[in-house]
Amino acid sequence: MSAAEPAKEPTIRARGVHKHFGARHAVRALDLDVPQGVCFGLLGPNGAGKTTALRMVYGVTRPTAGTVEVFGIDVARSPRKVRARLGVTLQDNVQIEALSPRDNLKIFARHHLLTGTARERRVEELLDFLELRSHADVPVVALSGGYRRRLAIAMSLIHDPELLVLDEPTTGLDPAVRLALWARVRELRARGRTVLLTTHYMDEAERLCDRVLILCEGRAICEGAPRALIAERLAREALELDCTPEEEARWLADESWKRLRSGRRLVVYGDSVAPLVARLRAQDGGDGRPLVVRPANLEDVFLAATGTSLGGDA
Repeated sequence: MSAAEPAKEPTIRARGVHKHFGARHAVRALDLDVPQGVCFGLLGPNGAGKTTALRMVYGVTRPTAGTVEVFGIDVARSPRKVRARLGVTLQDNVQIEALSPRDNLKIFARHHLLTGTARERRVEELLDFLELRSHADVPVVALSGGYRRRLAIAMSLIHDPELLVLDEPTTGLDPAVRLALWARVRELRARGRTVLLTTHYMDEAERLCDRVLILCEGRAICEGAPRALIAERLAREALELDCTPEEEARWLADESWKRLRSGRRLVVYGDSVAPLVARLRAQDGGDGRPLVVRPANLEDVFLAATGTSLGGDA
């Protein structure tokens, strides 16, 4: 038997990272490892520290304490070396609106010292890759939000980076454009690129990410593969219904049922919720109260991890 291959160094490694803005603690004691060739998601509510963490990865913000290494390089000491090997798509598109996507890409390519045939070839490749060719020569000011977002990602890929950082890449886009961009992210990952993204769409994270880290108030709450987190922290099935706390107490006298409540909406988790459905119908006298039974998902984990009350023996 041949010797096992040595483990690859992670693309990103953070240890004991803190970031303070005056008295506000944006990131607290963050440890992070992002393996090579994966799509890794940073998740959390607004103000959780996701964008601050990203800014420390690509060298715009320096940690108050701790170290962030990308490609084995200390970002705080050598930010330019790191930025030369990664691409960043910010929440806000940064483009010259009077120019076309083709011209924006050419100008951005010059910033990365691409010239002549190499520049022209890369621009044409990205117009096809991000499905921009039909609008390649239309002024950016006339483009829809979806095409502007495609252009933003194309610009971040102009120098063929090893790491792509995407800060909420599909916020505000229609479902068709989101699906198109998801396909591009999957293709980049298949080519061996590493992708680090933030998103508020839990379905996006569940479908795209190999691993996710959930942040809350600057702290890492939990990390793992989406399906593994669902299995570890909740259960396979979820039952949703509207009910009062008094009804909940009567129906769920067995405290082993894990649950989340938001207003009148109650979600109960179990490997099989069929016995509970039968019990509710019997106690209701068959009144036909609307119930939804579905697979548990990453949004359930997110809500539980970031502070929504979780009953039972969680």
